[in-house]
Amino acid sequence: MPLTPTLSAAMLALMCSTLLADDTTTVTFSDGSQGWSGPNGNDGFGGGTTIEPTGGNPGPYMHTVFNDFGVSYVNSTNNAFLGDYTTSSSITITLDIRVENLSFFGGDVSRPWLVELRDFDTAQGGYPWTSVWFLFDNISQANNDQWTNYSTGSFDPSAIELPAGWGGTGAEDPKTFEPMLPADVSFADVLSGVDVIVFTTLQPGHFFGFTDHTIGIDNISITRSTSICPPDINNDSELNFFDVSAFLAAFAAADPIADFTGDGAWNFFDVSAFLSAFADGCP
Repeated sequence: MPLTPTLSAAMLALMCSTLLADDTTTVTFSDGSQGWSGPNGNDGFGGGTTIEPTGGNPGPYMHTVFNDFGVSYVNSTNNAFLGDYTTSSSITITLDIRVENLSFFGGDVSRPWLVELRDFDTAQGGYPWTSVWFLFDNISQANNDQWTNYSTGSFDPSAIELPAGWGGTGAEDPKTFEPMLPADVSFADVLSGVDVIVFTTLQPGHFFGFTDHTIGIDNISITRSTSICPPDINNDSELNFFDVSAFLAAFAAADPIADFTGDGAWNFFDVSAFLSAFADGCP
């Protein structure tokens, strides 16, 4: 039988201001690539990527001149952008981009611009990885000839379902053949072990012809926020009935956010720990 704790009116009326501890890493290319690499052709064929000392937003920036189906900026070594995202209550990823040229057979075109987070451990069915990705926008020289900032906005890395605006790869819909996460892999599963982060114009499920890209990127940033008020489940800076409701829903779904004892089980002890934290309020 599901556990449905009874809360007093005083507890339901309890309010608090949530404090978030933010840990932000920003790569400005003033100290080199810091693990980021862009496309480079063999012996210069197709073009390449360099770090320019001026012209960024401001200062140095990563600059690509390349002809290919798409361009990708990859990092698999900078731990600030990798690892277990689910230890944070929320994540925000941002960067600046400037498009000097984006053309197909001499005609200006637009291309998707997205961030993709890849995990090798959950790969199956012959796929090299599973991933989740967020489409910022379609970019073009006409719309992005000046530095433009894009952000995922704050998202919950412990969410089971894909948040709004996010897609997944690692399997294929049997009817539409569109990319999707494998049935037994959740958003949180992928984000619990991010092995590679990629900014790219290559949207999963889409294909493009050889395109001329002259693109600059700068100020790549990740912010990991950790709530020091755990019972504020919905992170709205208040403790009220909505947090109780969110806890019960997470508890019923065996969501890690409701495992208040951290023992990997969802039982009465988690309910008791939540109610105790709820009653104590926030710092």
